Amino acid sequence: MRRTRAALLGAAVALVSERGTANVPVSDIADAAGVSRQLVYLHYGDRDRLLLEAALDLARRELAEPWEAAPETAIGRPRALAIARHFAAHRAFYRAMFNSASAFALNREVSGLLSPLRSEAMRARFGDVLPGQLDGDLAAFITGGIGAIIYLWVTEAEAPLDPEGMADRLVAVGDLLGAALEHLPGAAEQHAR
Repeated sequence: MRRTRAALLGAAVALVSERGTANVPVSDIADAAGVSRQLVYLHYGDRDRLLLEAALDLARRELAEPWEAAPETAIGRPRALAIARHFAAHRAFYRAMFNSASAFALNREVSGLLSPLRSEAMRARFGDVLPGQLDGDLAAFITGGIGAIIYLWVTEAEAPLDPEGMADRLVAVGDLLGAALEHLPGAAEQHAR
């Protein structure tokens, strides 16, 4: 079962990347994975759900899981560089997905995947200074903004993409927001610790 899933998700990423479109027939994905179309429909329901799962699997494996294994890279420039390198390496796939019927769901799901990490970063920087659910709200706001920046970069920037430059841009935005939040009561003391 695990091999079949991996084969389907890998075939979906490969074919979408190769063709530059998410309009890849289920039969082509099934053939490339060495399974029947019926198995695809049984497990995923439709092509859009399969492609969304393929994108989420890719993001989990290359972004979320490494950060969970090495949390020290989940904050700051190492994280921004990992994000930029990931999207640059898979530009053809994400460009096609960002221009597909799954774009909204992909953005929501990837934001959800990254948002808890951003909440952790907010708590690491500001501790319990942020009132109520402000850390979660800021995490959602920042993650959505990062998603918008990445979307524009992946879909509109000239090739080749510059992950180092994008990481610097993301860090600059994060630093600006962090500086703006330093005025919160108790934030400066928390940051000094």
